[in-house]
Parts: sequence; C-alpha cells; structure tokens
Amino acid sequence: MVTSKDLKDRTKEFSIDILKLVSSLTHNSTAQILGRQILRSGTSVGANYRAACRAKSNKDFINKLAIVIEEADETQFWLELLVSSELIERDKAAILWKEADELIRILTASSKTTKSKIQKS
Repeated sequence: MVTSKDLKDRTKEFSIDILKLVSSLTHNSTAQILGRQILRSGTSVGANYRAACRAKSNKDFINKLAIVIEEADETQFWLELLVSSELIERDKAAILWKEADELIRILTASSKTTKSKIQKS
C-alpha cells in the first residue's frame, strides 16, 4: 500500500528529477522555453500533492488531486515534445514519463476511492 508519506517523497523526487532534466537542457531559446514549461508543471506535481494532503474535506482532496493529475499529464506532454523535437533523448525522458504515469494511476485510484467513500456516506 502506498502511503501519503511515500507519495510526498515520490512527488518530491519527481520534482528534483525534473529540475535536473531542465538543468541539462541546451541554452537555445526553444529548449529554455520548453524547460520553463516542464519545470512549472513537473515541480507543481509535488507542491500540489502536499496541498492535497492538507485538504479540509474529501471533496477538497478530490479537487486538489485533480490538479496534481493534470500537472503530471501536462509534464508528460512536455516530455513528449522535448523528445519529438530532439532536445532530449528518449531514454532520458522515458524514466520520467513512466514515473508521471505511475503517479497519475495511483492518484486517480485514490480519487476514485475517496469519491466512493463520499457516495456511501
């Protein structure tokens, strides 16, 4: 079972890995623009997950998780764009893309579980 602390750690590590990726990009304008985009969405995953952990209600938790899921999905888009434009190697992006996908799956399941608890009460 994945705990809140596990996910806090994973989303923080994901943010750090995004920071490292952005630091490794070339200094041309396209790479820098895309770098800023993925930096914003990728680090937002961890920050918004922490906010979700402080939710005031189940509905608030679900809404905040939705933001985390959207940001992880957006990060996948930027990774795909960086690979397609040959600014990073596919192998480098694949690890981050997979982690984003796993986080999306875990958080989606958590959201569904919380929604079913709301419906039962």
